[in-house]
Amino acid sequence: MNQSKNDDMNTEPNNIDARPESAVSSMVGVCGLIGLFLWIAIARNFGDIAALLGFPGLPALADGPYSALIALIFCGAPMVLWSLLVDKVHKRTTTGLDWSIKKPVSEIIDYSIVKIAGLWMTWGIIAAIYVLCRWYWVGAYIFSMEMFEFAAIPLVIISVPYVIWIDRYMVNPRDGAWHFGAMLSGLDGWDKDEILHHLRAWAVKGFFLAFMISIVPGGFGEVVRMDIAQIIQNPVAIAISLIVVMFLMDVQFATVGYLLTMKPLDAHIRTANPYLAGWLAALMCYPPFLLMDGGPLTYRVNTSDWAFWFADHQAVLIIWGAWLVILTAIYAWATVAFGLRFSNLTHRGILTNGPYRWTKHPAYLSKNTYWWFCYMPFLVTSDNIYDAIRNSVMLALVSAIYYWRAKTEEKHLMADPIYRDYAAWMDQNAVIPRTINKFARLFKPKGVGAHQVQPAE
Repeated sequence: MNQSKNDDMNTEPNNIDARPESAVSSMVGVCGLIGLFLWIAIARNFGDIAALLGFPGLPALADGPYSALIALIFCGAPMVLWSLLVDKVHKRTTTGLDWSIKKPVSEIIDYSIVKIAGLWMTWGIIAAIYVLCRWYWVGAYIFSMEMFEFAAIPLVIISVPYVIWIDRYMVNPRDGAWHFGAMLSGLDGWDKDEILHHLRAWAVKGFFLAFMISIVPGGFGEVVRMDIAQIIQNPVAIAISLIVVMFLMDVQFATVGYLLTMKPLDAHIRTANPYLAGWLAALMCYPPFLLMDGGPLTYRVNTSDWAFWFADHQAVLIIWGAWLVILTAIYAWATVAFGLRFSNLTHRGILTNGPYRWTKHPAYLSKNTYWWFCYMPFLVTSDNIYDAIRNSVMLALVSAIYYWRAKTEEKHLMADPIYRDYAAWMDQNAVIPRTINKFARLFKPKGVGAHQVQPAE
C-alpha cells in the first residue's frame, strides 16, 4: 500500500516526467487470475469432470478447505512461471543472487549450518507462540494450525537443501537468519539490526499467514456453491455475489504472497516496518486485536445495510450495488497488482502500475469508501439519533486508523529512492493526489511555498 511524501523532505520534489517502473508487471496478476478462475470452474463442475475422466461417484462440487488450498496452487503457479520465464525476476540484482558464481558447497556450508540453526529457532519461536495463544485453537484458526502441523516436518527437511542451494548463489550469505543463528551459537560477527529485521519479517509472515489460511476456505466454498441461475434474478444478489468473488480474489492473492516470500522470485522481504506505530496501526485491523466488528470501534449497532434501506427502490438498488461492486473491484485489483508480493508491513518492491497509478493506497481508499456506502452508519433501525452519531463517529475513527496506517507505511517506504521518485511523480501526475493537493493549496497561507502539501488520500 503506497503513500506520499516524507515528513523530513521540506522542498518541492524533483520533476519526474516518467512513472518509475513497477516491480511487478501487470501480466503476473492476470496469469494468477486465469489460474484461479480455471480451478473455480473445475471445482464447480468437479463431479461431472471426474465422471468424464472415468472416476464416477465423486462429489459434484469441490468446495471443501483442501480444494481452497489447491486454488492457491492454481493461482500462484502461473504467476511464478510468468515471473521466471518472461519477467526473469530471478536475474534481478535486487534478489541478492548471482547465478554465475555457484560457490562450492565446502565454501558456504559453515554459513548454511548457522543459517539453518537460526531459521529453525525462528520457526520454533513461532510454533511456541501458536501453542501458547489460545485464539489459534478456536474457530477458523484451527484449520491453519492443522495445516502448519502437517507442513512442519516437510519444511524442516526441505529447508536444509534449499538453504545450501541458495547460499551457493548469494552474493552475501550472511543474511538475517545467519546473524540470528550466529548469536545463538555464540559466534562473532552478528549484527543486532540484521537480527531485528529477520525477526520482524518472520513475525509478519507468522502472524498474517495464519490468519489468511484460516479465511481461505470460507470464501472459496461460497463461490463454488453459488447458484448462478438464482442469483441473476435479483440485482442485490448479483452485487453481493460479485463482491464475494472480489474478496475471494483478494484473499487468494494475499495468501499466495505470504507463502512465496522467496529470493529467487525477487519476492523476498527487503525490509519489515521498523516503526512501532506501523505495527499498532496494522494489528488494530486484524484479530485478535481487531477494533471493529464487535470491538470498541463497532459501527453497526442497530443498523442495516444498503439493501435494507433501498429495498423499495429497484433503480437505486442497481446503481448502489454497481457502485459497491466497483469499489470492491478496485480493492481486489490493488491486491492482484502485487502478484506474488502482497504482504502487510513489508517492503517487497515498489508498485507503480494498476490502481497505484491513481492513488498511493487504493485498497485503503476503496475499502473505507465501501464501508461508508454499504453500511451507512448514519442510518439506524432504532430511530435513535445517538446510535447514528455513535456509529458515524466509530466508522470515522476506523477510517482515521487506516489513514494513520498509510502514513506509517509511507514513512517506512520513503527509505527507498524508487518510492521517493514514485511519490514525486504521483504528486505531480496522478489524478487523486493532484486533486487533493489543489484543494489543500487553497488553505495554505500566502507566502508559504517551501513545503510540499501532503495529500490526505
